[in-house]
Amino acid sequence: MPTRPGPLECIERYFATAPLSEARIERAGALDVPIADPAWPYPARPRRDGDPVSAEDVRTAIALQQEAGLPAALEWISECSPEVAAVARTAGMTVEALPLLVADDPVDLVLPAGVRLFLVGADDPELPHYQQLAVLAFTHPGGPADVHEVPNDTSAEAAARTAVLRERIADGRTVMMVAIEDGTPVAVGSHQPIDVDGTEVSEIVGVATLPRLRGRGLGAGVASALAAHARETADMVFLAAGDDDVARVYERIGFAHVATAGIAELRPVG
Repeated sequence: MPTRPGPLECIERYFATAPLSEARIERAGALDVPIADPAWPYPARPRRDGDPVSAEDVRTAIALQQEAGLPAALEWISECSPEVAAVARTAGMTVEALPLLVADDPVDLVLPAGVRLFLVGADDPELPHYQQLAVLAFTHPGGPADVHEVPNDTSAEAAARTAVLRERIADGRTVMMVAIEDGTPVAVGSHQPIDVDGTEVSEIVGVATLPRLRGRGLGAGVASALAAHARETADMVFLAAGDDDVARVYERIGFAHVATAGIAELRPVG
């Protein structure tokens, strides 16, 4: 009887499968480099069961990404590819280590009074606003920002990102939720289900709260609702937390810390 894959194996398979329907995969030594629409890029990743990654592999991947107009980015699971952090730094990239957590025994959370949670439809006219709320939240990770500071990005790049997101929501590849208070979006988040060898796995991504409203349990409530929705059909739900403090919040709502996700980006010049 075949053994059930462990959580790290499931996550590795998830990331290997995620870009296949919308990207071609170039090889850079021991790295797979998805070449996709710049509006929805995928990072390079170590090939499953491949050789150790070298700094030359990373440089080759960066060149392929830059040639395709994609951000130079690399992601991996540290416990599966422990050599990558050092070689990424050698290739001139900045490296972060993020807690990787799996939904273990999620608890039901109640959002603050007056806050309602909605599934976002593909034709929702406010979708660009929800996306920009996330941009604001991740741009101001530690400081206050007024609700009126949510940017209104009318660039072609922003429009392209919204168009891709609408397609993904319509196809069920992205499930997005928004928390509304007094008619105003105050928190958002998504999960992205994928069939991995006949097993559904979903990653929770982009959980973001307006900076001035942090500390009210909005992000935890959205993440808990996303996990509950995903677990209706998925065998495993996981996420990468922004730091150890955020990871502890997720642990309080039923996630278990299982590993570390490595993320590398090219250092800006100057």
